[in-house]
Amino acid sequence: MGIDNNDRRKFLSSTARGAVGAGLMLTASGWNRVLGANDRVRVGIIGPGARGQELIKDVMRAPNAEMIAAADVYSRRRDEAKNLAPDVKLFSDHRRLLDLKDVDAVLVASPLHCHARHFLDTLAAGKDLYAEKTMTWSIEEADACLQAAKRSNRVVTIGLQHQSSGELIDAKQWIKDGLVGKITHIETWMSRNTPRGRGQWVRPLPQDCTPDNVDWDAFLSGRPKRTFDANRFINWRLFWDYSGGNVTENMVHQIAWTMRVLDLPVPTAAYMSGGVFSEKDGREVPDTIAVTLDFPDDLVLTWQSTFSNSRYGIGDRILGSHGTIERLAGSTDMVTGRSLTGLRYYPEKVNRAEAAMLEGQSKGANHMADFIECVRSRREPNAPVEIGYRSAVAAHMANISYRQKQRVTFEEAKQSARI
Repeated sequence: MGIDNNDRRKFLSSTARGAVGAGLMLTASGWNRVLGANDRVRVGIIGPGARGQELIKDVMRAPNAEMIAAADVYSRRRDEAKNLAPDVKLFSDHRRLLDLKDVDAVLVASPLHCHARHFLDTLAAGKDLYAEKTMTWSIEEADACLQAAKRSNRVVTIGLQHQSSGELIDAKQWIKDGLVGKITHIETWMSRNTPRGRGQWVRPLPQDCTPDNVDWDAFLSGRPKRTFDANRFINWRLFWDYSGGNVTENMVHQIAWTMRVLDLPVPTAAYMSGGVFSEKDGREVPDTIAVTLDFPDDLVLTWQSTFSNSRYGIGDRILGSHGTIERLAGSTDMVTGRSLTGLRYYPEKVNRAEAAMLEGQSKGANHMADFIECVRSRREPNAPVEIGYRSAVAAHMANISYRQKQRVTFEEAKQSARI
């Protein structure tokens, strides 16, 4: 599945041990200071690309936080980070950023296949960590990162922004109060569209994207050696060696939200079908997807996605004997034409005859501000490493099923990752 398995296991084993050792020794470290309420959290970022630059803006809006360093293998990205935060120190090698004693926390927003390396290196350097979703590129990497995080004393949050939503608070409360009843099916979906002939995620190639301005070997990060390819570098989301496709780009957000609402473990089995149907533009990852995840206690979850129709936006429905929890974002009502957004509860009158429809009222938290505050207080963040792990495993199980063209159990998926 891309990276050489022997090299991958060697890297994961050695780096995880380093992260564990660093975590156990941190109390004796001179730079492991306890931050006060008025102390500024000093932040570095690995991977200030399009998503990383949004995170930089989030940090700069957060109370008592400042960006002080950025690392990227592409000179253009370093320049763009400097334009957003003029005082940042710039590095082409992320390890030089991690050597800085005045960095308290690190944001990892590199391409997916680099997440585990940057995750483990950050913990080994003794820094608190904000890791973009999906937590890792594989189940094996997820196992290593979870164990390293548990054995360190670092704050680790995952960029699953839905975990900070008021919708999560309300949905959990409705479930706890028994409003939904017996749940056997959850249906979720994500729909997008682009002009014909212009595929989703395909970005133009800058003229300066050349071997002189990109550390190509660092980008490959153990993937099969190949000559420099600007399209693979810029449009890495289209290729299996570096990406998990739309399952790891979007499904993971919705799966993590549902898993947290219902306190679900990893799936017992997964099946995924689909293909490259919308645009035949050289991409390897599918643009049309149907996923089925089986969970314990007689529960099935389905997720559908297309890149050639956007009418129904993003949505989740938790279907119970006593009611339905529906969460919508950008779905267009077929009758009124209005865009529907928000969280609602609809009772099943056969079991709750007197109940009325409810709308979510709780306000969400700013996901980045929550992380910054956790660096100070040392409390658990809204999106802890455990939900990052479970949602990553669910996504990887789906992709393994698709690539093997068969239903896979959790144990089979873990075994496949080691072959």
